[in-house]
Amino acid sequence: QVQLVESGGGLVQTGGSLRLSCAASGFTFSRYAMGWFRQAPGKEREFVSAIRRGGLTTYYADSVKGRFTISRDNAHNTVYLQMTSLEPEDTAVYSCAAANSIVRIEDPWDYDYWGQGTQVTVSS
Repeated sequence: QVQLVESGGGLVQTGGSLRLSCAASGFTFSRYAMGWFRQAPGKEREFVSAIRRGGLTTYYADSVKGRFTISRDNAHNTVYLQMTSLEPEDTAVYSCAAANSIVRIEDPWDYDYWGQGTQVTVSS
């Protein structure tokens, strides 16, 4: 059974930091690219960041570039999202996703598996 379980969300003040984790099971983690997406109330799901299988190639949305860092630990089947300098606009439910074959790294339709998400709230 495939599972993606996010953790690490919470309430933080503007300028604060959080580290999200996504623990994967039920599939060969090292063969999948991993992504983070977020969805704020009343808004569409948007791409945040992604990392290729080997962990050497990463991608970021312009809105988070320089503030967020994605990484992965293939030995422990986990992907991370380190978030710094958080802003109220970063408030959303953050979900991780896994993709076996990606054509468009920012397209959620290219991802095969999804977690339930973790809430991140940034207060002003």
